[in-house]
Amino acid sequence: MIIDCHGHYTTAPAALGEYREAQKAALAKDPIDPGAKGLVDISDQQLRDSLEGNQLRMQAERGTDLTIFSPRASWMGHHIGNAHTSKHWTEHCNELIHRITRLYPGNFVGVAQLPQSPGASLVNSVAELERCVTQFGFIGCNLNPDPTGGYWTGPPLGDRYWYPFYEKMCELDVPAMIHVSAACNPAFHTTGSHYLGADTTAFMQMLTSDLLADFPSIKFIIPHGGGAVPYHWGRFRGLVQAMPGKPPLEELVRHNVYFDTCVYHQPGIDLLLDIIPAENILFASELLGAVRGIDPRSGHHYDDTKRYIDASPNATQAEKAMILSGNAKRVYPRLRIS
Repeated sequence: MIIDCHGHYTTAPAALGEYREAQKAALAKDPIDPGAKGLVDISDQQLRDSLEGNQLRMQAERGTDLTIFSPRASWMGHHIGNAHTSKHWTEHCNELIHRITRLYPGNFVGVAQLPQSPGASLVNSVAELERCVTQFGFIGCNLNPDPTGGYWTGPPLGDRYWYPFYEKMCELDVPAMIHVSAACNPAFHTTGSHYLGADTTAFMQMLTSDLLADFPSIKFIIPHGGGAVPYHWGRFRGLVQAMPGKPPLEELVRHNVYFDTCVYHQPGIDLLLDIIPAENILFASELLGAVRGIDPRSGHHYDDTKRYIDASPNATQAEKAMILSGNAKRVYPRLRIS
């Protein structure tokens, strides 16, 4: 079995976007409007139609079996509105993922969006994670280290602000993928700079705090190949070496921090597999994600990442099996498959 740990529902029916636009219109009239959850009218057939020519077709074409599936990351929009806005929007998004996992239990397993909001406590996020795990059978979540959308005014990941959420993660035994949403700061391109910069920033925040020591069983997946992390591994090793009381970098992150393979060219995957230990890499393609075109050099889609892993000389067949399947089963303990 081949498990893609990073997939988003980017093909949702129009009714979901129309609900969001109605939220924004209400907020334009009253920025503190608590609103109401309301309804999103999407039928099971509409869900099937949105997937069968897209994610399901591409799973079959690319030889993957199961996608760990979450709401569209760029639409999380935690900077929009207030805590009520985010709660209602997040619940609808997660409920659609739950319905999809019931329609296609062999193809998708759920990961939760969180109702984060700038300056708000994480009480709603703790509650939503518990709801999604205990009621919907979700196996993880996407955690946004910057709900301000590129302004980074909140506390870093090592701050005690985050600890109640980490405690719930450990209690439920679920990992978090570090994943920001769309950038509202015009200095950042959402997928080209904000995503990759956030991945690198989150990694450094982990290294410069007591987070990994205080939560020895916690697990994070840093997507998009870790941003700049593998390319600058020597820099991070040297920085950690200069931090009093810290073990070597490889030891510091070995049991807690993992990287996915959403890297869209062969040399990038080769570097990732050469630098990061195989047991800390999870296969992912971001299906359907940020880069959907065909690479004219290869004639294949940029995000067909399994091809790069298959072709890489920097991992043995046993290591590739770990990356394509085995590691996901270990990092996501609630993933119940044979």
